[in-house]
Parts: sequence; C-alpha cells; structure tokens
Amino acid sequence: MTTRPRLRLGSHLLPALAALALFCVAAALVLTSTFGASQGFPADANVVASIGRAMFGLGGGDVPGESFLVAFIAVALLLDAALDGSLLLAKREEDGAAVALLSDGGRRLVGRSGEEDDD
Repeated sequence: MTTRPRLRLGSHLLPALAALALFCVAAALVLTSTFGASQGFPADANVVASIGRAMFGLGGGDVPGESFLVAFIAVALLLDAALDGSLLLAKREEDGAAVALLSDGGRRLVGRSGEEDDD
C-alpha cells in the first residue's frame, strides 16, 4: 500500500528554502531579460569556416571574430576531469575495497598450491 508524501521539517527545510530562493531569482532573471536585435551575417559568408578559424585563432574568414583557443582548451580540460571523475565513481567496490581500474576481467586466480584464490 502506498502512502502520500509528508512534509518533513527540520534540517531539510533550510536547503529547500535556499533552492527555492535560487530558483525564483533565476526565473526572475530569465523572465525580465531583454535582448537586442539580431545582427545576422552577410548572405555569402561561410559562417562555419569563420567559427573554426576564430576558435583556433587562425584569423581570416568571412565573419570577424575573436580567438577562443583558451576557452576551447579550458572546456577540454573540464570535460576530461569530468570523465575521470565519472570513471572513479563508477568503479565497483567489493568488501569495502575499491576494485582496480585495470583488472583481469573477473577470472579466478590459481595459487601455487593449485587451489583457486579469491584475491
């Protein structure tokens, strides 16, 4: 039998109110923001090539832009750190000990005495 959810007061109330206040601030910013008129690109401009040249700081292109090489490298490092963290969190644990990233695929090891070893 299912029961209806109940409001738990106490230590959970302060973080919930902080999250609600943050949501209200973000919603107010989104709803009250205004944007200028779009500028657009020239009709014969190759926008994709210009973005690629601007990203790596090569210059040239039909659309003027800034170099975004530092931002590109920063995002690459951030994504690499996130991938490493996700691998670390995804590791299984057996008996409270972390399993090594490089393993033998779960095969049982045979010790010197000929008996299977659980290590």
